[in-house]
Amino acid sequence: MKDFARSDQMFSLCGLNCGLCTMRLGGYCPGCGGGEGNQSCAIARCSLEHGGIAYCFQCGEFPCARYKEDEYDSFITHQNRLRDLEKARRTGMESYHAEQREKCGILRFLLENYNDGRRKTLFALAANLLKLEDLREILDRLSEEASGLPPRERAGRAAALCKEAAARRGIDLRLRKPPGKSGK
Repeated sequence: MKDFARSDQMFSLCGLNCGLCTMRLGGYCPGCGGGEGNQSCAIARCSLEHGGIAYCFQCGEFPCARYKEDEYDSFITHQNRLRDLEKARRTGMESYHAEQREKCGILRFLLENYNDGRRKTLFALAANLLKLEDLREILDRLSEEASGLPPRERAGRAAALCKEAAARRGIDLRLRKPPGKSGK
C-alpha cells in the first residue's frame, strides 16, 4: 500500500504475529508495510488516517469495531490479536518481542526437525496460541520421547504433544474458516 511502511515485521499493526506466519516463513508475504506489492489493508489506511501509528493500541479509539467481529482466520490465526495487542501494550514491545523471538525459534525448530510435510499449519498455530511454557515443555518432552524415532513417528509425536497442550488450555489448533470454506 502506497505510503505505508513498517519497521516491525514480527508483529503487525493489528496484532497478528507475522513472525509465526506460514506465508511469511515461506517467503510469500513481506508482512504489512514490508515492501512493494503489499495488499491494500483497511487497518493500514486507518493507521495513516490516525497519524501513522505503529500499533492499534496506540490509537485513542482502540479497541474499535474491527476487533469485535474477529471470528475467522485468514492464512494466520486472528484468535489472539486483541489479547496480544493488550499484552504488548502492557509489557512493552521489547518484552513482547523477546517472547515472540523465542516462539519463532521454537517454530523453526519444529519445522526443521519434526515436520513431515503436513504439519506446518499445526505447528504455526501451536506457536501462536500456546503459552511459551507449553512450547518449552513440548520441546523437553520431544527430546526425551522422540529421539531415535523414524521421521514420520517423530512428526506424529510432536503433533500429538501440541494437541495435548492445546486441549489442556481449551484451544483448537485449526484455522477458523467461515461456513462452507474448508480449512486444515
